[in-house]
Formats: sequence, structure tokens, C-alpha cells
Amino acid sequence: MTVTPTVQGTCAPEFENVREEFARNFAERGEVGAALAVAVDGETVVDLWGGHADADRTRPWERDTLVNVYSTSKGMTALCAHLLADRGELDLDAPVSRYWPEFAQAGKGDLPVRWLLSHRAGLIGPRERLTPEDVHDWEKTCAVLAATEPWWEPGTAQGYHVVSFGFLVGEVVRRITGLSLGTFLRTEITEPLGADLYIGTPATEHHRCAQLIGPDGDGTLGSAFPGVPDGTIRSLDAHPFAPLALAMRHLPTGDVNSAACRSAEIPAANGNATARGLAAVYRALADGELVGPGTLASLRARQSRPGETDLVLGALAPGSSLPFAWAGGYMLNTSGFFGPNRAAFGHGGAGGSLAFADLENRLAYAYVMNRFGGGTTGDDTRNLALVEAVYAAPGLTGRTP
Repeated sequence: MTVTPTVQGTCAPEFENVREEFARNFAERGEVGAALAVAVDGETVVDLWGGHADADRTRPWERDTLVNVYSTSKGMTALCAHLLADRGELDLDAPVSRYWPEFAQAGKGDLPVRWLLSHRAGLIGPRERLTPEDVHDWEKTCAVLAATEPWWEPGTAQGYHVVSFGFLVGEVVRRITGLSLGTFLRTEITEPLGADLYIGTPATEHHRCAQLIGPDGDGTLGSAFPGVPDGTIRSLDAHPFAPLALAMRHLPTGDVNSAACRSAEIPAANGNATARGLAAVYRALADGELVGPGTLASLRARQSRPGETDLVLGALAPGSSLPFAWAGGYMLNTSGFFGPNRAAFGHGGAGGSLAFADLENRLAYAYVMNRFGGGTTGDDTRNLALVEAVYAAPGLTGRTP
């Protein structure tokens, strides 16, 4: 008999229905361990956690349990670039090569920084296949990407830069500040906010990391992205899943539960965070604490063309456009995954994590978990139910644009 774990934490009275849906994720939707945090009008109204941090269900999920949030990390990486833009240290329309001269190789001399953030650079992976050890070597991976010829003409199409996004944006940040992406994130954003979140998790914090586990909730999750066709792919036309496989397999992150992977800086895919940590950052964004209104408008300005198919994620649904559009490193809420306000923005992660900001309602949301379920696009029943419950709370209904 399955025993539903006790839900711990606090909920404002008007959000009690959110607690019920959170518990239902364990009872009915196969969740193993998870946490949820929601802030409204600058105040935390939901702070819940429950379940187990390992496949054997021997470690309870604690208030401070960290977990790999996969591509939800991209929202934090993009924010670092926008913070520099807000300070006047980075021009998003300037060539990447202004800050990173070696990037000008292979005809990329005029490619603007903005295309790195909006997945339009055509650099979904190198032409050579790297090993996890290579990907854990920041300078080697960046050198390979700087020398890589784009897979399509930059700017003409979008294709999700699954792993390369973090190195490309992160190296621009490093060239400007002299700090690694993870260090800049920590010193300039997370530490000042008291947000429990890392890209490049210190070994001293590994004991708090939950184990990522497979969709059945029993087996461990070794590879970063299960279910993707393997093999070295040299052409975008070689296989229906070629772009997706290329992006994931040419920049493999290794065993996501290993100390090596947790300690490495892979800013597109290996942030370890609590739900409270993610929500704290998006709350600060929603409240205008991190960047000014001009930067906020810029970072959520749509970069995707109407009806445009993503060349990488479109492999999952050939011939159709995906239910979101890209902004400056963020997903736009074109289909309502982030609630009823279509102006909300954020990022989801493979497996089911999700974090977003709704500026118009001064709301921030973050869900983290360890059972691999839904996808990066946010189409996960666990989140869909929780987001619906959040916006059904008294005081939010009828308030959303």
C-alpha cells in the first residue's frame, strides 16, 4: 500500500487549496519528493515540502533540500546577463566577439549577444562530440564552441540550446566581470537575496542534494536526458530527432547525481536549488528589486516569430509550433502554463521543475522535485494543477489581466 508522505511547511489560509493539490501530487500523480514556494505582493504565501530525497525513500525531503532543476537554471543564467545590461556593462545588440574575441571564428564575428539568449545562434552543440569530463572543463568547452560553425544561419531560426546556452551566455558574463557565471550569480544575486541556489554546487552542500530518479520513481536517473536517440549525428537531417540528440549528446553532462556533475558549472542544466531559493529570485524580479523597468521589458520581449517551430524541441512534435515563445532567455506564457496572465515569464526544466514571475500580479512561483516526469515546456500535470490552484485563491481571482 502506498503511504502519502506528510506535507510540511506553511500556507496562508487563502492558499489552503494549494496545500491540498501539493499533497495530491504524492497521492495521485506519483511524486516522490518535492517543494513548492509562492510569493504574492512581496510576501511568501506558500512554503511547502514533502516526500523523500532518494529512490529508496530513506531520506526525508527537508526544508533545505537542494535538487537539480535542469533547464530552470537557464532563467538564473539569463538574469546574470540582464543584470549586466541593466548596469550598462553589456549591450545585448553588440557582437559577442566584442566581449569574447575568439568567438568570431567560423563566420560568427557579427553574431549579437541577443541571439545567444533567444536560442537563435545556431550553436546547439559542437561539431565534435565531447565527453562529460570535457563539459566539466569550462575553458575547453567554451573554446570548442567558439570555434564551432553554426548549424544554421544565425538569426534565421530558433533552436533550443539545451546545454550550450549556459556556456555561451556564461562566457560573456565571465569576460565582462572576470567571475564565473556561478560566482557572479552567487555574489550579485543569490547571496544578497538569501536565496538558496547554486550553479556549481560546493562540495560542502552536496549532502543536501536530492537524488534525481527515473519516471517510475524506483530506478535512479543516471544520464542527464534519458530517452534521446544516441549516436554521433553530423547532419540536421540524419534522423527525425537529430537536432535534439545532437544538442544533448554532443554536450553530455554525465551522471547528474555525481559529485563531479554537481560541482561543475553547467549553467543551462545543473543548478541545484530549493523552491524558496528560486521563488526569492523571481519575487525580487517581480518587485523590481534586481533590474529597472526598461530591462524588465527587454528581458521578456518576444524574440520568436509567430508560428515559428523550434528546430530542436520541434523534434518532439514535428511540423507543429511549440506552446511557448522565447524571450531573452525566458519562456513566454503563450499557452497558459504559467497561469492565466499571458505576460508571465519564466523557465521549466526537464523532469518537471518550474519557476516563473507574473509582474502584473507581483507573483512568483517555484516547484522543484526529484522524480523525472514532465518536460521543459511546463506541460506537467503536477505543475498544471498547482498553478491553477494558486490562481484560484481568493484575492487572485479576477485580479489577473
